[in-house]
Amino acid sequence: MKKWECSVCGYIHTGETPPDECPMCGAEKSKFIEVTEEAADSSGPETSSPEVTAQVVEEAGPLQKIADLVLKNHLHPITVHTPNGIVPVAVIFLILAMVFQLASFELAAFYNLVFVLFAMPPVLFSGYVEWTKRYRGARTSVFFTKIACGVVVLMTLTILVVWRIINPEVASPESSSRWIFLLVNLVMLGAVGLAGHLGGKLAFSNRRR
Repeated sequence: MKKWECSVCGYIHTGETPPDECPMCGAEKSKFIEVTEEAADSSGPETSSPEVTAQVVEEAGPLQKIADLVLKNHLHPITVHTPNGIVPVAVIFLILAMVFQLASFELAAFYNLVFVLFAMPPVLFSGYVEWTKRYRGARTSVFFTKIACGVVVLMTLTILVVWRIINPEVASPESSSRWIFLLVNLVMLGAVGLAGHLGGKLAFSNRRR
């Protein structure tokens, strides 16, 4: 049985022909390459002379060096745990505060959202580097959805934090906008969850390397 590797995300498909679409990253059929023993043996990193390596390092600009550090140290998987872990907690705190009228929980939710808002620029930057460098800027539905989710999270976070600063009582029982405020929180939570789901598919795909 033949094996086919997605050249975008590294997913391995077993079958006589490659799938019409990569189940992990959504890449089209033409992006699959048949895996042979020769290809497997030569799949390691290419070697070059010390002179060539030194020249590449010397010519690399500061942005390229930063991008290399992001990939080498897996900064996107590290930074993305901030919204993935804290946003659900913040929304739960807000719901508990609205149900049981707990001002301390509402304040905790607000502080959590402020922290996530400051963490979003590194998340988005490292994600962009991962997409352009590791996945070659593949224009598939999976990556476009992840990008859209990141934009939605950033926008809703900004709206929620600014809204809460302008109106500290927005989540109180007396506020006529409390349910809209909660709805925006839920939209943000959904975007975080979808982005995390797609990121997990890419991270835990069946890779050869």
